[in-house]
Amino acid sequence: MTESTGYVRAWEEYWRDAPTEPGGVLWDAPAQHTAGLHLPLFQAEFDPELPLLDVGCGNGTQSRYLAQHFDRVIGVDLSHAAVTRARADDPAGVASYRQLDAANLPAVRALHAELGDANIYLRGVLHQCDSRDLARVAEAIAVLTGARGRAFVVELAEEAGRVLRGLASGPGGPPPKLAAVFEHGIAPGEVSDQVVPDLLSAARLHCLASGELPLTTTEHAPDGTLIVLPSAWWLVTRAA
Repeated sequence: MTESTGYVRAWEEYWRDAPTEPGGVLWDAPAQHTAGLHLPLFQAEFDPELPLLDVGCGNGTQSRYLAQHFDRVIGVDLSHAAVTRARADDPAGVASYRQLDAANLPAVRALHAELGDANIYLRGVLHQCDSRDLARVAEAIAVLTGARGRAFVVELAEEAGRVLRGLASGPGGPPPKLAAVFEHGIAPGEVSDQVVPDLLSAARLHCLASGELPLTTTEHAPDGTLIVLPSAWWLVTRAA
């Protein structure tokens, strides 16, 4: 993110080249398999008077779903191309979208000054970050939630990396949607299972609840079933 213009360029090119049809992107699973499964874990804990930020919104699939349950949902993404796609896919404007580099703390603070405290939905962002930006993104969560907001953070487990590497090394090479991720230089990083809770703690975020819940992708295994990746989740608030 902030540390690497090459990283930003890779995401811009990825979203510029990504297929436009639903499910054309590896992680763009229907909301009933993603945010719909997460919602019962955090809905009662989020103050409905606060805006909800879908951080790393991509093409906005989950933002549009969340907007059915919260009055004000704003999808934010590092990539201008992703934000443009999200707006195009939401002609009714059920959510709003803007570009934000979550590792750019001055920009994050400016957004908090504009919106006030917010609730955060963050799915699969940290494992895609440049390692030099991880602490800044965790700090961004703390800044944006402020005193009243809470954040629901979902990240791939270590085992997911082994699953993806196994797919990539198969006889036919990686399946097409995974291949597109590798080809654009945004392959998932190696984030150990303990890194995420350590990052959240270092950012003064207190864990209210946590658990495990598989993440469904849009890619298929050789037997035709959808590939499901192990993940973990944390519900956090800024420590007093």
